[in-house]
Amino acid sequence: MCASVSRAPAFYRLCIVLDNPRSPRVRAVAKLAKKSARSDTGLFLLEGPQAVREALAWRPELLVEVYATRAALDHRGGELPIALERTGLTAELVTEHVLEAMADTQSPQGLVAVCRQFPTALADIFAAGPRLVAVLQEVRDPGNAGTIIRAADSAGVDAVVLAGRTVDLYNPKVVRSTTGSIFHLPVAVSADADEVFDRARAAGMQLLAADMSGDDLLQLRRAGSLSAPTAWVFGNEAHGLQEDLLGRVDRVVAVPIYGHAESMNLATAAAVCLYESAFAQRD
Repeated sequence: MCASVSRAPAFYRLCIVLDNPRSPRVRAVAKLAKKSARSDTGLFLLEGPQAVREALAWRPELLVEVYATRAALDHRGGELPIALERTGLTAELVTEHVLEAMADTQSPQGLVAVCRQFPTALADIFAAGPRLVAVLQEVRDPGNAGTIIRAADSAGVDAVVLAGRTVDLYNPKVVRSTTGSIFHLPVAVSADADEVFDRARAAGMQLLAADMSGDDLLQLRRAGSLSAPTAWVFGNEAHGLQEDLLGRVDRVVAVPIYGHAESMNLATAAAVCLYESAFAQRD
């Protein structure tokens, strides 16, 4: 491992390059693609320059190891080594083959990092007096989960809660799909949707469930109902929310489809709902 990070390309030639894709260290990083390894270690994979930049900017204390190719370190005039120096971190030089063996994706763009997991406690989210929260209940597709977290971040949502058997927050595809938003807002993980609902109500929030069987979202906007503190609940991609949970919310709401599409992607519908509330709360 390099003792320090320098912007000078000549420095890289003095560093030991990790070049064995079958080494124990490489295998240990690669295992983080599996939930069992993430649970055992409390770590997760971070892939690509955008995600690593966001981690360095927002939560550098979470970074445990950074692996990079020479091309990635030299990119943009050595921007990454400069950022690493500022946080007291170093990058270990690796070959492209090693990086491919570590990464979950086929094109990590020269960078892989190992991070500590950092879920927020459910109680802390609602104790903070949030005005807008996104609750994912039984959402199974990692791309949808990550995209909703990204949309929530964009809409200024206060927090996201992953409830029930929703996909693992630290699944590599979830992390990639957030494009760094995982570091920007609190995300809690809860096995109990009833507890989430109870805490939201105790915090003075209305519960709105997005479901095709519900009332037109436009009606709520016209009635001014979206300006109140709200926890939006998004259910499983194929089956929606269970009947018992639909019975516990204040209102079931549908995003209208004006064209000929048979349905709307969950992440797209969630983005519409969250932005409608964000607009209403800022009027």
